[in-house]
Formats: sequence, structure tokens, C-alpha cells
Amino acid sequence: MQYLHTMIRVSHLEESLDFFCGHLGLVEVSRKEHEKGRFTLVFLAAPEDLERAKKDQAPLVELTYNWDPEEYTGGRNFGHLAYRVDDIYKTCEKLQKAGVVIHRPPRDGYMAFIKSPDGISIELLQKGDPLPVQEPWVSMENLGAW
Repeated sequence: MQYLHTMIRVSHLEESLDFFCGHLGLVEVSRKEHEKGRFTLVFLAAPEDLERAKKDQAPLVELTYNWDPEEYTGGRNFGHLAYRVDDIYKTCEKLQKAGVVIHRPPRDGYMAFIKSPDGISIELLQKGDPLPVQEPWVSMENLGAW
């Protein structure tokens, strides 16, 4: 058995791509337009997984965009996607400057949560040991649910 991808439905493809690629740093691996089915599939990979994703088509995040508008709920029921980052503080600072809400700040120097435009929770984990706690993160409160 081999893990292939996680699929999430998105309401606005360009907004979601801006979030996942522009802010989070994932890379588009492939895109498939299905005119008869009226949907688009976009497959994304983390930069350090890119070569493997191109070769094996895994591990990937699949964004499914249905051309006919739908309202998606239940993002919390899904759980979350998780990504390891080189520096949790720099990553969160960059995301925050881009207007992304840090729902669970990295108070412990190790873990943070953000959400995609469609409410999908994304966990960010520090590579290796937790970083020493520092301001402003250690004093930040949680915002909403994640």
C-alpha cells in the first residue's frame, strides 16, 4: 500500500491556489480540466516532495474545483493537513504579513494552525526540536477553532 493524495474541495480555485502556493509555498504538479464533468483537479506538492511527486504522483494534495457553485461545510470533520517547516516563527510571520490568520500561534516553538480559504485546518510543525519560545508568539491567544 502507498499513500497517494488528500483531496479537498475548494470554492474559489484561484484564491485557494494563492493560499496554498503563494502563501504556504506548495508547488503545482499538474492540472486536469474535465469539461464533461465540469470540474478541475489541481495537484500540489510540498517543495521537498516535488521530485518524488512528479515521479510517483505522490504525496500530493488534490484541490477539486467544481465549476457549478456549491457551499462546502464540515472542514473540522476532515481534520487537518500537516506540513513540516524549517522555521515555525518565520513561516507564521510570513503568513501573517500576507493576511493569513494564525488560529493557534506557535507558543511552544513547535506547532501552529492556520486555515485555507475554505476552512481546511493546516498544522505547521517545526522541523527537529522546538525553537526557544519567543514573543510575540508566546503571548498570543488562539483565534477561533482550528
